[in-house]
Amino acid sequence: MAIARKGSRRITVEGTQFRWKVRARPTYGQGLGATPLTFVAERAEQPGALLVASLPCRHPSNWMGMPAGVVLPSSVVSAIRSALAEGWQPSQPGPAFMLELDESAVTATR
Repeated sequence: MAIARKGSRRITVEGTQFRWKVRARPTYGQGLGATPLTFVAERAEQPGALLVASLPCRHPSNWMGMPAGVVLPSSVVSAIRSALAEGWQPSQPGPAFMLELDESAVTATR
């Protein structure tokens, strides 16, 4: 499944163009603060398997007013590089590649 172009951002990692997106409205679990903030990335040209990266923080639009984090482009670059090193093949069709990031990839907002 491909990322919708609307609202996605482009980023270049090691000469390859990728698109990435954070969900604007939280899922129900993210709204309650029960599930983590996630973003997805895919190759801009010839999209294949998605990268789904989970961060150890809450969505900025959570309904409980809990401390949240933001996804910076540097975090996306780091996640893409880590996923590629772990075997993600963004140009090949297949299931989504799941990646969990640590606190170093997060910038707190509240």
